[in-house]
Amino acid sequence: MRFEGIIPAVTTPFDRAGDVDAAALEANVRAYVEAGVHGLVATGTMGEAASLTREERRAVVAAVVRAADGRVPVTAGVSAGTPAAAIGLAADAAEAGAEGIMLLPPLGYRGDEREIEAFYRAVAEAAGLPLMLYNNPEASGTDMAPALIAHLGQRIERLIAVKECSGDVRRIPAILHAAPDLDVLVGGDDWALEGLCAGACGWVTGVADVAPRQCVELYEHCRAGELEPARAVYRRLLPLARFDMTPKLVQYFKAAMDAVGLVGGSVRPPRLELTDAERAELGAALAVLREELVA
Repeated sequence: MRFEGIIPAVTTPFDRAGDVDAAALEANVRAYVEAGVHGLVATGTMGEAASLTREERRAVVAAVVRAADGRVPVTAGVSAGTPAAAIGLAADAAEAGAEGIMLLPPLGYRGDEREIEAFYRAVAEAAGLPLMLYNNPEASGTDMAPALIAHLGQRIERLIAVKECSGDVRRIPAILHAAPDLDVLVGGDDWALEGLCAGACGWVTGVADVAPRQCVELYEHCRAGELEPARAVYRRLLPLARFDMTPKLVQYFKAAMDAVGLVGGSVRPPRLELTDAERAELGAALAVLREELVA
């Protein structure tokens, strides 16, 4: 398995009762696949995984797998505070049909390098699925430097990719130099062009939940070395993409999905809905793309 191309970090829609809306989720996924995306991530940060029960996480992965219908690979986020918890989530994801897993370092504890390696090794060996390391210092409290990421990739057989979400695009060529066999993916939307042109083979993205065709177009231009058209697409995406590296990324992208005819819907506590001022800010960002987006 390769982790490459445009990979939307799929949101989790809820119905009026607050339960997971599997039908809406499957409709969103079908729209992404038809738009040409190359993979999907379920139950990640964008999917509000921390607010889901274990049973709901399994159901979300199963719904995404059903809708993808073998056309693109599905990766499940399995981040947790202990190896045992992550292993349990990985087993559920595999049973539901996921082909890979994505994993932050242990939540709630800033381990040293020895402990981080032991954590990833335990999950990788037990899960038996290709593993994407997820470096998001804001979400996990642990920042894994390129040297550590390369070390883990060289020592843990099933760890074959990294979603780099530190916000420092210089880390992408640093990781590629130290571990050329790793798939390195951009993990932040407002430095996607920079990351792809620095050598990233893919982009795990929230903005593709709203504008999947435009993200695929950007990726293809970057891969072909067509910088002028890539910059033109990127300029249109950036006002929306800048919401990704904020605490309210889920709220912004769910509201944007609703605005373009997909199903974003409500969020679960502790998240609250956007204020009027925040919605106005989002509306201005969407206006740049509105004529291109599905209505």
